[in-house]
Amino acid sequence: MTGSTVTGAAMKPNAAVREQPSEAVRNAVTLAPMTQDNLEAVMAIEQAVYSHPWTRGNFRDSLNPLFDAQCLWLEGELLGYFLAMRGFEEMHLLNITVAPAHQGQGWGHMMLDALSLLSRHAGAQWLWLEVRQSNQRALQVYERYGFRQVSIRKDYYPADRQQREHAVVMSLKL
Repeated sequence: MTGSTVTGAAMKPNAAVREQPSEAVRNAVTLAPMTQDNLEAVMAIEQAVYSHPWTRGNFRDSLNPLFDAQCLWLEGELLGYFLAMRGFEEMHLLNITVAPAHQGQGWGHMMLDALSLLSRHAGAQWLWLEVRQSNQRALQVYERYGFRQVSIRKDYYPADRQQREHAVVMSLKL
Protein backbone atom coordinates (compact mmCIF):
# COMPACT_ATOMS: atom_id res chain seq x y z
CA MET A 1 0.00 0.00 0.00
CA THR A 2 0.02 2.29 1.16
CA GLY A 3 2.98 2.83 1.79
CA SER A 4 4.04 4.52 3.54
CA THR A 5 5.28 5.21 4.06
CA VAL A 6 5.35 4.27 1.55
CA THR A 7 7.60 5.89 3.41
CA GLY A 8 11.04 4.94 3.10
CA ALA A 9 10.96 3.42 -0.30
CA ALA A 10 9.38 3.20 -3.69
CA MET A 11 6.66 0.62 -3.93
CA LYS A 12 6.70 -2.07 -6.57
CA PRO A 13 3.57 -1.89 -8.72
CA ASN A 14 0.63 -4.09 -7.73
CA ALA A 15 -2.39 -3.11 -9.77
CA ALA A 16 -4.65 -5.99 -8.74
CA VAL A 17 -7.77 -4.85 -6.91
CA ARG A 18 -9.05 -7.50 -4.57
CA GLU A 19 -12.39 -8.19 -2.98
CA GLN A 20 -12.95 -6.55 0.39
CA PRO A 21 -12.85 -8.97 3.34
CA SER A 22 -16.11 -9.82 5.09
CA GLU A 23 -17.09 -8.13 8.33
CA ALA A 24 -16.33 -11.38 10.20
CA VAL A 25 -12.79 -11.40 8.79
CA ARG A 26 -12.31 -7.70 9.57
CA ASN A 27 -13.44 -8.35 13.14
CA ALA A 28 -11.00 -11.26 13.48
CA VAL A 29 -7.84 -9.20 12.87
CA THR A 30 -5.66 -8.14 15.76
CA LEU A 31 -3.22 -5.29 16.12
CA ALA A 32 -0.25 -6.07 18.33
CA PRO A 33 3.05 -4.36 19.12
CA MET A 34 5.86 -5.35 16.76
CA THR A 35 8.53 -7.45 18.47
CA GLN A 36 11.94 -8.84 17.56
CA ASP A 37 10.19 -12.17 16.88
CA ASN A 38 8.12 -10.51 14.13
CA LEU A 39 11.08 -9.10 12.19
CA GLU A 40 11.50 -12.06 9.83
CA ALA A 41 7.88 -11.78 8.65
CA VAL A 42 8.13 -7.97 8.53
CA MET A 43 11.32 -8.14 6.44
CA ALA A 44 9.73 -10.61 4.00
CA ILE A 45 6.90 -8.14 3.33
CA GLU A 46 9.21 -5.11 3.29
CA GLN A 47 11.46 -6.69 0.67
CA ALA A 48 8.52 -7.85 -1.44
CA VAL A 49 6.88 -4.41 -1.51
CA TYR A 50 9.68 -1.87 -1.76
CA SER A 51 12.45 -1.30 -4.28
CA HIS A 52 14.50 0.33 -1.48
CA PRO A 53 13.39 -1.55 1.66
CA TRP A 54 14.21 -0.70 5.23
CA THR A 55 16.87 -2.91 6.82
CA ARG A 56 16.35 -5.27 9.73
CA GLY A 57 18.47 -2.83 11.73
CA ASN A 58 16.09 0.05 10.92
CA PHE A 59 13.21 -1.94 12.36
CA ARG A 60 15.19 -3.29 15.31
CA ASP A 61 16.35 0.22 16.26
CA SER A 62 12.74 1.41 16.19
CA LEU A 63 11.51 -1.13 18.72
CA ASN A 64 11.75 1.23 21.67
CA PRO A 65 9.38 3.49 23.66
CA LEU A 66 9.90 6.50 21.35
CA PHE A 67 8.16 4.64 18.52
CA ASP A 68 4.82 2.97 17.99
CA ALA A 69 5.42 -0.18 15.94
CA GLN A 70 2.35 -2.34 15.33
CA CYS A 71 1.59 -5.49 13.34
CA LEU A 72 -1.81 -6.38 11.88
CA TRP A 73 -2.48 -10.13 12.15
CA LEU A 74 -5.16 -12.51 10.91
CA GLU A 75 -5.00 -16.05 12.26
CA GLY A 76 -1.21 -15.97 12.57
CA GLU A 77 -0.62 -14.32 9.17
CA LEU A 78 0.98 -10.87 9.05
CA LEU A 79 -1.22 -8.63 6.90
CA GLY A 80 0.79 -5.45 7.42
CA TYR A 81 2.53 -3.17 9.86
CA PHE A 82 3.22 0.45 10.67
CA LEU A 83 5.88 2.30 12.55
CA ALA A 84 5.59 5.87 13.82
CA MET A 85 7.78 8.15 15.93
CA ARG A 86 6.39 10.23 18.76
CA GLY A 87 7.09 13.94 18.99
CA PHE A 88 5.72 16.84 20.97
CA GLU A 89 1.99 16.93 20.18
CA GLU A 90 2.63 15.06 16.93
CA MET A 91 3.24 11.62 15.51
CA HIS A 92 5.39 10.97 12.46
CA LEU A 93 4.46 7.95 10.33
CA LEU A 94 7.70 6.41 9.12
CA ASN A 95 6.50 3.21 7.46
CA ILE A 96 3.14 1.63 6.75
CA THR A 97 3.00 -1.45 4.57
CA VAL A 98 0.42 -4.04 3.56
CA ALA A 99 1.54 -7.48 2.33
CA PRO A 100 1.18 -7.75 -1.46
CA ALA A 101 -1.45 -10.51 -1.27
CA HIS A 102 -3.62 -8.30 0.95
CA GLN A 103 -3.31 -4.91 -0.74
CA GLY A 104 -6.45 -3.19 -1.95
CA GLN A 105 -8.61 -4.73 0.79
CA GLY A 106 -8.78 -1.83 3.25
CA TRP A 107 -6.07 -2.99 5.67
CA GLY A 108 -3.99 0.15 5.12
CA HIS A 109 -7.00 2.31 6.00
CA MET A 110 -7.59 0.19 9.09
CA MET A 111 -3.98 0.71 10.17
CA LEU A 112 -4.29 4.47 9.59
CA ASP A 113 -7.39 4.43 11.82
CA ALA A 114 -5.43 2.58 14.51
CA LEU A 115 -2.49 4.97 14.20
CA SER A 116 -4.80 7.98 14.47
CA LEU A 117 -6.30 6.58 17.68
CA LEU A 118 -2.89 5.73 19.14
CA SER A 119 -1.65 9.21 18.22
CA ARG A 120 -4.60 10.96 19.87
CA HIS A 121 -4.16 8.80 22.96
CA ALA A 122 -0.50 9.87 23.10
CA GLY A 123 -1.55 13.54 22.98
CA ALA A 124 -0.67 14.17 19.34
CA GLN A 125 -2.55 16.90 17.50
CA TRP A 126 -0.92 16.24 14.12
CA LEU A 127 0.10 13.21 12.12
CA TRP A 128 2.96 13.72 9.63
CA LEU A 129 4.50 11.61 6.89
CA GLU A 130 6.68 11.69 3.80
CA VAL A 131 5.87 9.78 0.64
CA ARG A 132 7.75 9.42 -2.63
CA GLN A 133 6.55 11.95 -5.17
CA SER A 134 6.19 9.13 -7.73
CA ASN A 135 4.00 7.00 -5.44
CA GLN A 136 0.63 8.14 -6.79
CA ARG A 137 -1.22 5.23 -5.22
CA ALA A 138 -0.05 6.15 -1.71
CA LEU A 139 -0.66 9.85 -2.30
CA GLN A 140 -4.26 9.07 -3.26
CA VAL A 141 -4.75 6.87 -0.18
CA TYR A 142 -3.41 9.57 2.14
CA GLU A 143 -5.40 12.36 0.48
CA ARG A 144 -8.62 10.30 0.69
CA TYR A 145 -7.85 9.75 4.38
CA GLY A 146 -7.63 13.51 4.92
CA PHE A 147 -3.89 14.24 4.73
CA ARG A 148 -2.90 17.47 2.99
CA GLN A 149 0.31 18.17 1.10
CA VAL A 150 2.48 20.62 3.02
CA SER A 151 5.79 20.78 1.15
CA ILE A 152 8.38 18.93 -0.90
CA ARG A 153 11.69 17.60 0.47
CA LYS A 154 14.09 17.57 -2.43
CA ASP A 155 16.24 14.49 -3.01
CA TYR A 156 14.91 12.82 0.15
CA TYR A 157 14.71 9.19 -0.99
CA PRO A 158 17.28 6.98 -2.71
CA ALA A 159 16.32 6.00 -6.24
CA ASP A 160 17.76 3.74 -8.91
CA ARG A 161 21.10 4.43 -10.61
CA GLN A 162 22.49 6.61 -7.81
CA GLN A 163 19.64 9.09 -8.24
CA ARG A 164 17.46 10.69 -5.56
CA GLU A 165 13.70 11.28 -5.43
CA HIS A 166 11.68 14.07 -3.84
CA ALA A 167 9.32 13.41 -0.93
CA VAL A 168 5.90 14.95 -0.50
CA VAL A 169 5.42 16.02 3.12
CA MET A 170 1.84 15.55 4.28
CA SER A 171 -0.01 16.27 7.52
CA LEU A 172 -3.32 15.39 9.11
CA LYS A 173 -4.93 17.40 11.90
CA LEU A 174 -6.14 14.91 14.52
